[in-house]
Amino acid sequence: MKLEVGPAGDYEAPSCFQEDLFAVLGDQRPDHRWLIIGPERSGSTFHKDPNATSAWNAVVRGSKYWIMFPPYIMPPGVFVSDDQSEVTSPLSIGEWLLSFHEEARQTSGCLEGVCEEGEVLHVPSGWWHLVVNLDPAIAITQNFVPRSHVGSVVDFLDRKRAQISGFKDDVTDPLELFLGRLKEEYPGLAVELKRDDADKSRKRKWEEVVAPASVENASSGAFSFGFGDDLESEPED
Repeated sequence: MKLEVGPAGDYEAPSCFQEDLFAVLGDQRPDHRWLIIGPERSGSTFHKDPNATSAWNAVVRGSKYWIMFPPYIMPPGVFVSDDQSEVTSPLSIGEWLLSFHEEARQTSGCLEGVCEEGEVLHVPSGWWHLVVNLDPAIAITQNFVPRSHVGSVVDFLDRKRAQISGFKDDVTDPLELFLGRLKEEYPGLAVELKRDDADKSRKRKWEEVVAPASVENASSGAFSFGFGDDLESEPED
């Protein structure tokens, strides 16, 4: 797909990315769009986009190499803290490429490719990605919340409040603000989210009930089970 940029430098999001439920927040939405300029071989180490949002990235000048992994596959050489608030990886992109690139390319779920001038790439919610400028490059990137991933965003705002970023200081409770605006503009969707949240709450309570027995069984070598974090599970189609 292509990004159309007018003579004055203005642009419009590609049609397939124009559904953005964070738009209900108006001027209270978190930071969500940037102009990125970098020299050859610059870029960004592995990360996920903020607040469980999705993103699109359009190359205006130059070209970019991308390597990506789904949420449930940790890239080789990348480590996260237990609460996933801190990401640790080699100090430079070059060091990671020299040490882990070949292993990463052979890892199940790995996707890679090059975006040329005028092309647009989609980063789904929760996907790990590393980016390298192959030439001096200019890009426009924008975070958004499609209907298909709004549940992940709500779950993030609820369960990872210490990791929420980009909101202005006057927004004291991003979750309640977002749910309130969704209820006003998309009442049917708000009901679905409320029902889904109730299901997750019951699942967490069940996890608390079985956890002690699960730990005990694990130490005795017996069968045990548990539930993983929904944000890190394999996304549905």
